[in-house]
Amino acid sequence: MVESESGNIYVGTRRQGDVYAVVPNNEMKGASVHVIASDLPMPSGVVMLNGDLIIGALNQILRIRDIDTVYANTPNIETITDELPDATHHGWKYLERDSEGFLYLNVGAPCNICLSEDERFASILRMDPATGDTTIYARGVRNSVGFAWHPTTGLLWFSDNGGDWMGPEVPLEEINVVSTPGEHFGYPFIHAGVVKDQNYGADKNPDDYTKPAFYIRAHSAALGITFYTGDQFPAQYKNALFVAEHGSWNHAPGAPRGYQVSVIRETGSGLRYDSFVDQWLIDGKVTGRPNDVLMLRDGSLLISDDQNGEIYRVTYSGDAD
Repeated sequence: MVESESGNIYVGTRRQGDVYAVVPNNEMKGASVHVIASDLPMPSGVVMLNGDLIIGALNQILRIRDIDTVYANTPNIETITDELPDATHHGWKYLERDSEGFLYLNVGAPCNICLSEDERFASILRMDPATGDTTIYARGVRNSVGFAWHPTTGLLWFSDNGGDWMGPEVPLEEINVVSTPGEHFGYPFIHAGVVKDQNYGADKNPDDYTKPAFYIRAHSAALGITFYTGDQFPAQYKNALFVAEHGSWNHAPGAPRGYQVSVIRETGSGLRYDSFVDQWLIDGKVTGRPNDVLMLRDGSLLISDDQNGEIYRVTYSGDAD
């Protein structure tokens, strides 16, 4: 999800192939929904760039110019590049931009755990939107579907999903920070900073790779993240990181985990983790799967649920102190 200057919310989809414009009305108490693109391959990534909507769709990065003026009239879609890897396994995209206008996107591993000849797999790429040229910004990233710029340090934080079939508590999910462009976060040699892979890690030293900044319980499937820089929520949430936990398809049967939005806050003793919204897992029954979070300019928080095709808005009306 991304918010435009006019307040429209643009939403990608993982499988359906559509991209939507959600146009709020009546003080955000309702919205009209417009399909602005169809039949795209996994068009999950969206970001705004100088009034244009940029869409990440498997092996393509696309552009719709002046989206707020054309969304209702079958807009023209331009191709920035169609030369990204086209493996569908972990092929969905997440997009961000920096202050200079460069794009950042994930290319997930085309497998559960493997070593690919194409070094773009298992990485985060930095792209020039004028040419489509890319450089590797972070290596050894199995499957990140969420990243955000820290509001004070300016560093890129990202979620990374651990490998499957290694056990119900292994490996832990990662929240990582890129301190130096090009650094390596371990995959497929080292998982969660310390676990040597049984096929690729025997001769590797975990200390040679960047360790996570924070861990979330294994198989929670941490996806979209956003830092809270607004003024609507209480002061304790200033600069906090909200995390959409999609949920645990690969955990032990009958013991689901995740299916919530959590929050990570900086305290005097380090990072603190709490559940924030947990309405999608009640008595072991899963009723939804949050997959992204977005802070709006008014300070409210949007949460998208790709199981039910719904978007929720969280507001706070009490004392902001």
